[in-house]
Amino acid sequence: MGAVYDYSAALGGESKALGDFAGKVLLIVNTASECGFTPQLKGLEELYRKYGPQGFMVLGFPCNQFGAQEPGDYNEIMQFCSINYDVTFPIFEKIEVNGLKMTPLYAFLKNEAKGFLGTRRIKWNFTKFLVDRNGAVVARFAPMTPPERLSEKIQKLL
Repeated sequence: MGAVYDYSAALGGESKALGDFAGKVLLIVNTASECGFTPQLKGLEELYRKYGPQGFMVLGFPCNQFGAQEPGDYNEIMQFCSINYDVTFPIFEKIEVNGLKMTPLYAFLKNEAKGFLGTRRIKWNFTKFLVDRNGAVVARFAPMTPPERLSEKIQKLL
């Protein structure tokens, strides 16, 4: 059994080892700028600001696999998130969460925490994975679960 910290992802044109976040509680979310759930970025940022000083991070992974709702490039995505939701947590470069080009991180996440009825497939934008300080996936939340409903679970891990 591995840990989230065994993976890396592109951030601002460079590879970022998730091991750099070792010892922190993480919430990993596949995001999209043109989705009905996009306003959750506000709630994710609020969680990050509230619990960040205690060792909590939100990691956003834009994905264009669901209704082509993330058409922009990295700079456009960053600008959108900053201007519209004042996002300060890390937003990585666009990835795929399902299929042949799926990033290894998401293969790991989906194997560790299955969705509704035991499915591994990510069904839509804003699926959330909660990771403890040791890099183990402890929970998966559906897109319709608002960020504010995760506070109690985050507090227990902190």
